[in-house]
Amino acid sequence: MSAADRFGRFARFWEALDAVPVEPDAEALYDVGSAEGRLRRSNLERYLERLGPSADTLLVAEAPGWRGMTNTGVPFTSMRELQPEYLVPPEPTAPWEASSRVVHAALEGWTGALPVAWAIFPHHPFAAPDRLTNRTPRPAEIRSGAPVALALLDTLGGAERVRVVAVGRKAQGALALAGIGAVALRHPAQGGARQFTEQLQALSR
Repeated sequence: MSAADRFGRFARFWEALDAVPVEPDAEALYDVGSAEGRLRRSNLERYLERLGPSADTLLVAEAPGWRGMTNTGVPFTSMRELQPEYLVPPEPTAPWEASSRVVHAALEGWTGALPVAWAIFPHHPFAAPDRLTNRTPRPAEIRSGAPVALALLDTLGGAERVRVVAVGRKAQGALALAGIGAVALRHPAQGGARQFTEQLQALSR
């Protein structure tokens, strides 16, 4: 069975994602070799199929955090925001994530098609040996993850149809390294929730 048969319109995205190398201090979230990876992958498939066809905005973060996306597989979604249509991880590492809460709350008043969110580096980078930490992805990791974001952008309709919005200056810089221009929003963490919400809601069409 071909990749296109397995993954449909997102085949190029999945191929690019599976090709991203994994360093010892990073965790591949969508590895089909583990039960956790298969659960996250299933959730991400559902997420992309649900939002992808109509989305005209791509929100790009820097990397998954251990409290949110690393549990659910869904960008900017912790256990608290996980909807009934998704699979529930049996042993989550945290019940909620502050950034996920802020993003979901900010999108409650969104008009039009909901944005698709993603991370420029798709693996979870951690400060070894503690997986319950986050670290900044290295430039080489960002470069390795860039083709995934580009494949997703192309699948959604390309830069002519979809606007790319970076969540935070680090994500904007990561996108720039990948050759993708994006407007930056204030990151919701560390006191940025109100400004992020105002900036995001101003983009609602």
